[in-house]
Amino acid sequence: IGTQYRSAIYTTSEAQAETAREMIAVYEKSLAQSGHASQITTELAPLDKVYLAEEYHQQYLAKNPNGYCGIGGTGVSCPIGLGVST
Repeated sequence: IGTQYRSAIYTTSEAQAETAREMIAVYEKSLAQSGHASQITTELAPLDKVYLAEEYHQQYLAKNPNGYCGIGGTGVSCPIGLGVST
């Protein structure tokens, strides 16, 4: 909740943006089929500027292999790239 805890996909081309829109639509469908709220609120926008995070955030998952937090995920995989037809 709040602006500092959000997800975003920033793209550098219309092709990337279209792929992201398709990915979001497919994953929303997977979430709904699994009984989860299906609206994805990830921001999708063109890349404007790049700001490097603080050093302790660089390669975060390599430093913290258990992920970002302990609340867990949905358990629903995004089928993009898995040969699943949309």
